[in-house]
Amino acid sequence: MNTLKPKILLVENDQAILQLMEILLKNMGYEPVLVENGIDALQLVRREPPAMILLDIMMTPISGWEFLERLRSEPAHKEIPVILFTASTTVMERMAQMNDPRLGILHKPVTPSELKRSIEQYLL
Repeated sequence: MNTLKPKILLVENDQAILQLMEILLKNMGYEPVLVENGIDALQLVRREPPAMILLDIMMTPISGWEFLERLRSEPAHKEIPVILFTASTTVMERMAQMNDPRLGILHKPVTPSELKRSIEQYLL
């Protein structure tokens, strides 16, 4: 029986992290979709919305915050759960201001069990 695996979009500009996360997500039974920047990720979301997005904050040409702002401004995509995936320690304050129940955070480096728990918590 072939069941569809939930697609998780990973937006991350670090190749090593992308490769590691791809392996972890596959091992957890998800279908990872890897994108290196927010511009490409927004285009992909518009074509084929994922079940969830794991989002790096510090990227170029647009930051994770800007990606999130654009994503949430689109009615068709504002319900997609997003987990911020970051090494930044200043994220919590900004997250609190956003008051978004579909927004979570994972601090780098992340353990496989933390990743699994967060995905299960936010995946619709």
